[in-house]
Amino acid sequence: MYARLTAWLLHWLRVPPEPHPPHGDPASLRVFRAGVKYFYLRLFGWGFGQLVALAGIVFWIVVFVDVEHTVRARHQAQTTPTPAFNADNFAKSMKEAVVSEPTESPPSPATPTAKPRKKQQIRINGLIGFKQALVEAAMWLPAWSFPLIWVLKILGVLLYLLQIPVTFVVRRLDYELRWYMVTDRSLRIRYGVWNISESTMSFANIQQVVVSQNPVQRLLGLSDVKVQSAGGGGGGEKHEPSSGDDMHLGLFHQVTNGSEIRDLILKRLRRFRESGLGDPDEKAPAVPDEAPPITGDATSLVTAARELAAEARALRQSL
Repeated sequence: MYARLTAWLLHWLRVPPEPHPPHGDPASLRVFRAGVKYFYLRLFGWGFGQLVALAGIVFWIVVFVDVEHTVRARHQAQTTPTPAFNADNFAKSMKEAVVSEPTESPPSPATPTAKPRKKQQIRINGLIGFKQALVEAAMWLPAWSFPLIWVLKILGVLLYLLQIPVTFVVRRLDYELRWYMVTDRSLRIRYGVWNISESTMSFANIQQVVVSQNPVQRLLGLSDVKVQSAGGGGGGEKHEPSSGDDMHLGLFHQVTNGSEIRDLILKRLRRFRESGLGDPDEKAPAVPDEAPPITGDATSLVTAARELAAEARALRQSL
């Protein structure tokens, strides 16, 4: 199931296959990937977001069901006919009200009169107030609006269920499609599923290699290797390399062997500079295999040079 969904998604997104190795000796190629704990970290964030979304869906369904029940009860109470007036029933109800009413005895002079209590102001706020506001707003809605709301609820639940496998595959592909390639002359970095970014840096332009870790990375044993090339500024750090904001920064993101990658790049960079090689994209000037034939003008110049050298030697001997 996962392989089929992955193949369909890669075909639909037009994701190219793995990148070609950068310029350099094919035997020196080293390929590095992101650590598996980075995938677990992304998976944890994805799962937490799915739980929050599910809690929100359940909350709104419960609120809408309660509001709908309250609105229907109020509409039914408003449309219930008032019973006809009956004199006997009215007299009986009044008698019961008089009998049930407690008799108040006058206060004794010895008993001090109690101070009247202040009326407590009841404020309806929080969830109850929010629900009452929804009920008052729903009272103005037509009768056909509640079936429409139920259709929207069902569509929301279906969309939530459909996005679960798609977003999971995207998270996993974002981890699997991270390529960090290093040869003896250059390096290449590619990552991304929705937006694919690929950058190549030559050792002729690399100036600095730094390994960095934040607290979460130290806990998981991960690190970032930042490769700075010539022309890069010293501004803020970028989370992803070559995203269009900083074309002079290459980032080996969330790797488990950051020190090994740094030492490898520095070792090959040192060897590259000691060999005196230039940029691999630059072409060396053409060197003629044979010297051009000496023409008549060139012969006269050589003869004049020899005569001038002979006169200089004679002058030096005379002095």
